Amino acid sequence: MIAAVGHTDLTPETLALVEEELRTRLEHLTDDGTGLVRAAAGLPVAFGRAVRGAGRGLVVLLPAQGSVPAVLPRRDRHAAGELLRLAEQMRLMPYDPEGRDACVGADERMIATSRHVLAVWDGSPSDGRDATAHLVAYARARGIPVDVVWPPGATRHPAPAVT
Repeated sequence: MIAAVGHTDLTPETLALVEEELRTRLEHLTDDGTGLVRAAAGLPVAFGRAVRGAGRGLVVLLPAQGSVPAVLPRRDRHAAGELLRLAEQMRLMPYDPEGRDACVGADERMIATSRHVLAVWDGSPSDGRDATAHLVAYARARGIPVDVVWPPGATRHPAPAVT
């Protein structure tokens, strides 16, 4: 499996750049692995499109409550629908899609089952709202190869002002 993780605050223009870069990298990877991503808006959709565009299979992880899918946050529902249309397989994983720590834990479990990670990361340290640096370190500590993807011109939405 080839997992994708990364920033959740990418601009629309950056998502287009990232999708193109991911497709190129997937086309050139000698690993014939299937793409693996957790259902959400933004990067997961760009990755799903890139995986299918590169001629690879896609597995989408959906949150579960027991043995049934959990309700996704409204912001992720349309994206999950597109990902499921792109996917060859769907898997349930128990986690709360509204909880930041639960989502990071789900990403850790996803990484642990993968042979390669594509990380859409600008190199910034982990902070209270973005765990990408943590997930990169997590994969590397387990000996899982990580390719950092940050195309020229990529940007993130500015952090909200603290009042």
